[in-house]
Amino acid sequence: MAHDFRSNLASLLCQCLPPIMKKHEKNENKTLRYIQFFKCLLKNSYYYTGSTNHKAWHVAVKNESLELSNPLADKTLTFQSKKKGLSAEEKRARMMEIFFETKDVFQLKDMEKIAPKEKGITAMSVKEVLQSLVDDGMVDCERIGTSNYYWAFPSKALHARKRKLEVLESQLSEGNQKHTNLQKSIEKAKIGRHETEERTMLAKELSSLRDQREQLKAEVEKYKECDPQVVEEIRQANKVAKEAANRWTDNIFAIKSWAKRKFGFEENKIDKNFGIPEDFDYID
Repeated sequence: MAHDFRSNLASLLCQCLPPIMKKHEKNENKTLRYIQFFKCLLKNSYYYTGSTNHKAWHVAVKNESLELSNPLADKTLTFQSKKKGLSAEEKRARMMEIFFETKDVFQLKDMEKIAPKEKGITAMSVKEVLQSLVDDGMVDCERIGTSNYYWAFPSKALHARKRKLEVLESQLSEGNQKHTNLQKSIEKAKIGRHETEERTMLAKELSSLRDQREQLKAEVEKYKECDPQVVEEIRQANKVAKEAANRWTDNIFAIKSWAKRKFGFEENKIDKNFGIPEDFDYID
């Protein structure tokens, strides 16, 4: 308890001190007195409850504020720390509270009035938070005429949680079963695989044979060009290429013959203009 109180006190002092310094920035002596007083509080905050007496002062941490009172001097100082903004999840949770507590149907304009007042959600973020709840299926939305109506009842949320729980339990059961099966497989695989002198020797021999196989494969790769199967594949490829070359040669001769008949060109001019060599002919 003492440690928690000291942590809370330190946190609040760190938040309260900057506004005090700003307020009394022109009065350096007063600011220094506050700093010395806060240091004294921290140094002596070894008490076991949320409030205590230090000299004549009573120190209390209440919610987000720090209260210092001196009954003898009938004086009380209250420092309010700056509240932090709500996180997205906190906004969602508080908006769901509105639906569950009221069990009513709302329009967006209603939520923009209620949420800031009752749950501390800024009006600017109400639409975004509400839409995220609709997208996640936590809030129902229906368009009637030109307006959207939103509602969410505890019964639906309860059923949704039950369904999710059932799915998670099913996944957990499947995971446990898979884990059990894997454990059995591991135990089964361990049978006969205990480290013995014979097993070590066999493992070394297997490694040696694997290395030898890789060397032989590399040696065979060197003489791949002399492989009868590879040679036969090359012959077949050459045959296909030769047939294709002669087919295109025949096509060129046919075009030359057509050009001579159609336009009266001489053969040597056709060869010169189209870069056809004089010895152009079929491949034997």
